[in-house]
Amino acid sequence: MLHILNGSSTEQTLRQTSIAGDLFSFRDALIAGPASEDLDEISWCRTRAEHLSEDYGVSKDESERDLLLQTEMLGSFAKHDEIVLWFEHDLFCQLNLLYLLNWFGNVETGKTKLSLINVGAFPGKEHFRGIGELNADELASLFPERRPVTNAEFKLAQAAWKAFCSADPTSIETLLDTDTSALPFLSKALQAHLRRFPSTRNGLGKVENQSLELIDEGHERFTDLFPRFVDSLPVYGLGDAQVWRTLHKLSSAMFPLLNSDTGNSDRINQETTFKLTDAGRAVLKGDGDFLKMNEMDEWLGGVHLHGSHQRWRWDEEAERLKIC
Repeated sequence: MLHILNGSSTEQTLRQTSIAGDLFSFRDALIAGPASEDLDEISWCRTRAEHLSEDYGVSKDESERDLLLQTEMLGSFAKHDEIVLWFEHDLFCQLNLLYLLNWFGNVETGKTKLSLINVGAFPGKEHFRGIGELNADELASLFPERRPVTNAEFKLAQAAWKAFCSADPTSIETLLDTDTSALPFLSKALQAHLRRFPSTRNGLGKVENQSLELIDEGHERFTDLFPRFVDSLPVYGLGDAQVWRTLHKLSSAMFPLLNSDTGNSDRINQETTFKLTDAGRAVLKGDGDFLKMNEMDEWLGGVHLHGSHQRWRWDEEAERLKIC
């Protein structure tokens, strides 16, 4: 048996249980960086490794080795009688899950059974964030609840992954107009993904706007800001590295929206304090547009947002993408 987990924290906890099998933590964070649909496996690993190196400061060679190891691990699935996928409801996890379901949906699994644990709540956890917060006994209690992946789940995951990797983000809107109930957390997660596109109001996505709002409310120190962000937007499942990256982008722009008291380091410093600049206040109020001040170089799935003029914008009132 092979368990593919949503992160190393869950892996460490699962090792404390009596559940048998090999453990493997998913090696990527598909919530950011290029996810183009036209890459072969080798090119995919190289492209993703370059992104992980640039955004998280890890070794490009090491990241590429990890991703190639992951590809090799997936290719050896036939050695196992069962593969169990352990994931949760937020966008971070749902995108990684789509990748895996799409991969397995494109191969003949033969005698290997594919099972899924896909949860959005846990008894006694009023503000459940994910399986990474469960202790060993709580995590083990999910194992008997696993169920075989259905054809409907495979089919939906393949369609959703294709839409996410498309250079045309309206493919996601088209998908959301269909029945997505086979994967109960997918619709909310992908809707949250679309709100990451630059808004027609001020050129910032939901993650950036929420960060500015929290700082404007007085949560200026990162050690205070990050948990507030997680509480306010749990649907994204972002870790401190992703939130820090957002703040770094806003403070290192040509016309920065934030100033920090420790400079513009890309390394997390929990004690760093961020303050809005005049430009930041104007953009937050909708009196300025980030993209009219600054150029952008960002990937949202298969969509490359670059330059100062973006074709795709998110209309907050209509809750739809708009071509600008």
